[in-house]
This record gives sequence, structure tokens and C-alpha cells, in this order.
Amino acid sequence: MFAIYKKELKNYFINMTGYIFIGFMLAITGIFTTLINLISTYPSFENVLSNITIVFLLIIPILTMRSVAEERHSKTDQLLYSLPVSVTQVVLAKYLAMFTVFLIPVGIIALYPLILSIFGTVYLGTAYGALLGFLLLGGALIAVGMFMSSLTESQVIAAVTSFGVIFAMYLMSAIASLIPAGSMASLIAFAVVVLIFAGVVYSLTKNSTVAGITAAAGAFILAGIYFINSSLYDGLFAKVLNWLSVFDRFSTFTTGLFDLTSVVYYVSLIVLFVFGTVQSVEKRRWS
Repeated sequence: MFAIYKKELKNYFINMTGYIFIGFMLAITGIFTTLINLISTYPSFENVLSNITIVFLLIIPILTMRSVAEERHSKTDQLLYSLPVSVTQVVLAKYLAMFTVFLIPVGIIALYPLILSIFGTVYLGTAYGALLGFLLLGGALIAVGMFMSSLTESQVIAAVTSFGVIFAMYLMSAIASLIPAGSMASLIAFAVVVLIFAGVVYSLTKNSTVAGITAAAGAFILAGIYFINSSLYDGLFAKVLNWLSVFDRFSTFTTGLFDLTSVVYYVSLIVLFVFGTVQSVEKRRWS
């Protein structure tokens, strides 16, 4: 596993992806730090992190697009299957390599609050609490991007789909505000989610029966709850979207409060999408 990790990490700096990722992230952070902390003399470094989270929409797909898709396209994934390691270890090695690339600029950014404190008062506790949330948010999005990469052989398609999913996550609260509060609207929205989930199940298993059962079971449960007590759906989908909002949860770290629920949420997302990637690769292995 460690050998695969070293190989993957080295590849990010051979093909310049790692340098581009690190350079772009540091450049954007430097610009916002200058504008917010130096020019505007605002002491809250967490505001810088809040403003640059939008950069994840561009840099995460670039970082993750080749993680699995390139192996599938070049057929070198077959060589990985012959190694004395499990698919889970291979996927974890790839994820950890990408996370290490992400850690490098974050480690440099961690010095900014200390440097700024030389010139004035900086709330270090809040700044580093926000940096923890920033790290967890990035780790979760990397797992999402890796999963998208595992679904295709094309790096371009992997990048585009990763951007689309992360963009939808970024707009989750805005989408929630557009959904009517009525119970029927929530029921329809949940039904669409069930269909999308069934599509993902089919993509992973290539088994229409399993996907059909998943969709039918979800529809049956949703309809049953609706007929028993339709008022439960009043505004429910919007509430669920707001609770699940990946980017909005980061804002809790910028308030100076340690939110264990958000930490568990981000870690759960990482585990979920890493597991999904393992299943996707396993399906490819036996197909």
C-alpha cells in the first residue's frame, strides 16, 4: 500500500498537476489574505477561508480526475489487481496521495495567522478551528471527486462530473430555498433522489433488477409515509438539504465553536465515497 501511495504522490509532481494545484491554491489564498487582512485590516483569517472555498469547484476536479479514470483508460488497473494488496488498500493509497497534495498548501496556509499576528490581533483559536473545517471540507470533496473518477475512463468526463456534483453541493442551500414548502413538492423531490440513487446503484452493479428493487422500495416507503401522514413532508426536503449542505457546514467552524457533528459528517462523507470508489473498482475488476 505504501509503495502505491508513493507512486501516486510522485506522479502528481511528475505531470505538474500537484504544482498547479498547490500554486493556484496559494495564489488565491494570498490574494484574499491581502485584500481582507492587510488592505482592509480585518483581523479574522477565517473570513479568508470562507471566501476561497469556492476555489474547490475548480481545483478538486483537476486533482482527482486522473485518480482512477487514467488507470482504467490505460488498462494499468489490471496490474494493480495482481498486486498482493486489496482493492481497499489501493483506493486508500490513491486517496491519501491526493490528500497529501492538498495538505501541502494547507500546511503553508497554517502559517498565515501566525504571521498576521505579528502585525496585529488575530483570533488564533477561531482561525485554526476554521482551518480544521477547511481541511475536512477539502478531504470530503476529494473523496467525491475520486468516486466520480472511478465511474468513467475519461479524465475530462471525470472532471466535468466532479465539477457538477461539487457545484450542486455548493448551491445546496440555494436549491433548498427554491423548493416549495408543500408536502407534495417534498415528496416529488425525494422521489427524484430515489431515482438518482437507483441510477447510481445500477452504475455500480450493472444489475437492473437490483436497481429496480431499490427504486421500488424507496417509492413504496415514500408513498406509505405520505398516505399515513402527509404533513411530515411539509418543508422536509428543504430542511434535509440545508442539514446536508456540505459547504454551509463549514461556516460552523468559522464562528469559533468546535462542532463535533460537522466533524462526524465530513468524516462520514469521506468514508462513504471511499467505500463507493472501492465498490466501483471491484465491479470493474470482476467485469
